[in-house]
Parts: sequence; structure tokens; C-alpha cells
Amino acid sequence: MTTSINANDPRVKRTRELLLQAFRALLEEKHNIHSISVQEVAERATVNRATFYAHFEDKYALLQCWMREKFHQKLVSQLPASSTLQLSTLRQLLLALFDFLTLFRAYIKPADRQYEPLLEIILQQELYELLLRWLKQAPSEVPLQEEVRETTAQVISWAFFGPAAQWSRGDQTISAEEMTHRVLGVVI
Repeated sequence: MTTSINANDPRVKRTRELLLQAFRALLEEKHNIHSISVQEVAERATVNRATFYAHFEDKYALLQCWMREKFHQKLVSQLPASSTLQLSTLRQLLLALFDFLTLFRAYIKPADRQYEPLLEIILQQELYELLLRWLKQAPSEVPLQEEVRETTAQVISWAFFGPAAQWSRGDQTISAEEMTHRVLGVVI
């Protein structure tokens, strides 16, 4: 979103939500990202292209926002509201990631494979931000420097995301539960 827009303004929030809803609806109709244009999203949201560009730099920024929202909804639905850095929540987080990637792979079409790296980076960043929040909230006998927390969150997020992404690309002969157990066995 550009800096000239007040993100807290209810009209801005409503317009942004209309754009996301329009994108979701078009995605359900067309079943691929590639064929959706900014013009179609704007028309479906009953706004003009200038309004679209006031909220999103381009279709890819909208796609990123949509993917973050979908992953966030998945995490909210599968993690306790007051999640903290514990083995049980790490397990739930990993299972949610495996589940989300399974749905994502089933939904993405060949024409949309070009977007996979972008979407995967978004998911890894979301994992990183969540893990960093948990690390900041975690009680520690030895205070951790911010750089140590950031590095730890980065390492764990990639240690979770890498195997989950590879697993989701394969034939999934190993269950998500077993993969979760294996990943946690290495990371913890």
C-alpha cells in the first residue's frame, strides 16, 4: 500500500477487502492466477484501476497479501490463541504448514507454477515472523540478544519450511505426522 493511504481508515480497509474478495472470487472461477488481470479484479471489486494501484503495487502484491491472509487463517484455525514457543505448538505449527502446502499444491495449476517461489518465500517469512514473536515472548534465564533471536527464528523457519516444501512436491508416501516427528527430531 502506498504511504498516502491511511491504512486505519475504514473506507481503505473496506476497499482493500473488496479487492481481496474479488481476487478470491476470480481465482475460484478461473482456477489459476496467471489469467487474472488487474482490470478484472478492479471491475469485480467495483473500483477503478487507480484505486487498485493505490492499494497494491501490482497483481503480485495482491497475490502476496492474499497468500499471507490464507496462511494466517490456517494458523489461527490450528494454533491455540495464546500460542508460545513450546514443543506442542511447534508440532501444531508444522502440521499446519504440511496441511497448508498440501492444499496449496492441489490448488495450483501448471500455468501458476511460476508463482511458487514467490509464494514459498511468503510462507517462510510468515513462519519466521511467528517464530520470532514466540522467541521474544519466551522466558529466558539468559537474556538473548535480538540478533540471536532473529537468527534462531530464521534457522527454525527454514528447517521447518524446507522439508515441508520438498514433501509437498513429492508423492507424500510418508504422512505429515511422521514428517513432523522427523523434522522436530532434527530441530529440537
